[in-house]
Amino acid sequence: MGELSLDGRIVATVGALPAAVAAGALDLGLICPAACGAEAAWAGDTRLLAAPSLISLVNHFRGTQILSPPEPGQMTDGAPTADLREVKGQENAKRALEVAAAGGHNLLFIGPPGSGKSMMAARLPGLLPPLSPAELLETSMVHSVAGLIAKGELTRARPFRAPHHSATMAALTGGGQRIKPGEVSLAHNGVLFLDELPEFSAQALDSLRQPLETGEVIVARANAHVRYPARFQLIAAENPCKCGHGGGGRGACGRAPRCQLDYQAKVSGPFMDRIDLQIEVPAVTAADLSLPPPAEGTAEAARRVAIAREIQAERAREAGRDDAEPLNARAQGSWLDAIAELEPEARGLLSRAAEAGGLTARGWTRTLRLARTIADLDGGHPIRRVHVAEALIYRRAGAQALVRQPA
Repeated sequence: MGELSLDGRIVATVGALPAAVAAGALDLGLICPAACGAEAAWAGDTRLLAAPSLISLVNHFRGTQILSPPEPGQMTDGAPTADLREVKGQENAKRALEVAAAGGHNLLFIGPPGSGKSMMAARLPGLLPPLSPAELLETSMVHSVAGLIAKGELTRARPFRAPHHSATMAALTGGGQRIKPGEVSLAHNGVLFLDELPEFSAQALDSLRQPLETGEVIVARANAHVRYPARFQLIAAENPCKCGHGGGGRGACGRAPRCQLDYQAKVSGPFMDRIDLQIEVPAVTAADLSLPPPAEGTAEAARRVAIAREIQAERAREAGRDDAEPLNARAQGSWLDAIAELEPEARGLLSRAAEAGGLTARGWTRTLRLARTIADLDGGHPIRRVHVAEALIYRRAGAQALVRQPA
């Protein structure tokens, strides 16, 4: 594979890594451009030739010039991430970020400008473990098709994609003449951050509903149907209303609550139902800024996240589900029923929230997953009432329904 220029050189092209993996699976070799050799060499045992030109390839088969098999490029740990210790105050929001990282849950921050929403979202990758070998290969193959691998260099850091709110549906889900992967696929096994969530077009946001449920996206065009993996963790942020400040405090919106309702209604209910945690982030005060740095930062939170994820992985191994998705955010069906052991008081609280109209069927499932993650952070015990209560607080609709319910 490659592009042949008029002077006989074999020019680099995208997709060398998945092509090499596919060739190896068929017990075939691959000839690729020399510029793609370091990337294709990550395929492992596939027989490879990386030729700079057509004449060098002919000479190789004649035996007058031998082409050596290419060596893989460098493996890096990625750029260092900022520390959570730099965020002053916002302890509730930081706790929610830790819960989201532990279970792979989707998260929405709602708060005025300057409250630290984007700061905390940018620090999520530091809480996540490095990519496993299988995840690294999957992610790198998507990036190879998109032409994002330079000099065969791979990174163990999880992807963090943050498209601008002017991004189109095709930019998010994939498209173009050659149907390249979109942002949801480039964030595969990583994080997709959508800042200023209501400013995205309704069509673009609703196109994410299928990938959020299935972990893949199918791009259908007249000339082709392409399926790309898109298993990502969604982190979003939004202001409470158009002016940014909402209905309370200094600089409050004069059109509250109408302004807030209109602004937040730009995001559809089915999309919001797919977000596990919805956290209100208050404005940072001068007292918060004068505080010394917190005692705990990214390193301490990442250790707790790693322990909770190991509990989930061990639970899956004991059940013989080595090929299953171990993260609680992806548990479903009989597997979710098996791992979500609810104590009687916990089940009663969850049932009251559902009866009060605060939880849809999807909301019930996501609350169960969330409570399971909170219990795992607490040592992996059965789900108690306190775990369900915290999960319902993060599911704002369920908590509000319980408050409205008569005693």
